[in-house]
Amino acid sequence: MALRCLQRVELLLLAAAFLCGAVAAAALTWTQGSFRGSCPLYGVATLNGSFLALARPSAPSLCHFVIGISGFLALYCLLLLLFWVYSSCIEDSHRGPVGLRIALAISAIAIFFVLLSACILRFGTSSLCNSIISLNRTTSCLEAQKISWTTPGTTLQFYSSLHDAENSSWVNLVLWCLVLVLQVVQWKSEANPPQPLERGTSETDALVGPHVSHF
Repeated sequence: MALRCLQRVELLLLAAAFLCGAVAAAALTWTQGSFRGSCPLYGVATLNGSFLALARPSAPSLCHFVIGISGFLALYCLLLLLFWVYSSCIEDSHRGPVGLRIALAISAIAIFFVLLSACILRFGTSSLCNSIISLNRTTSCLEAQKISWTTPGTTLQFYSSLHDAENSSWVNLVLWCLVLVLQVVQWKSEANPPQPLERGTSETDALVGPHVSHF
């Protein structure tokens, strides 16, 4: 019963991880699209008259990497949730030791890549904001959203979108760490199941007390 409860909590965490990964991927995709496919992370901004311009963007593959990691893990969580729902409907599903080891390995890899993505978003956004603030037109990136960009169609909410993607990635990291902890607890419980006492011995001890040998 304890293992079943742990699995249910794990599924709830995976559902939350799916939402965080989807939000991070969508927010960064929207931001990159507003810059006509250029990646604003670690970009350098310049002034073009009274407008901002992204003079030196990063390689698009950098944003694609973060989007791919977030989207792939979100898809993995969704498929895993659908699998467990389907399994619970047709039979009493139970994850064996091999499946648990595979899940542990996947969770550890997911933590590494989510941490990497969150750091890229954190330092990439900070680098872009520092470049904008150095132009002496604003004191913060939040205020810089009020300044128009030279690129037609560029959204003014670039910082809010990048900030949402970063926050979602950090929350996603915490969720995956909790998933790993639950899986470790389940693995230890599977490896060392409680040993029940023999019925005859326990009933005898309860009635007359444990037998003590006298020499």
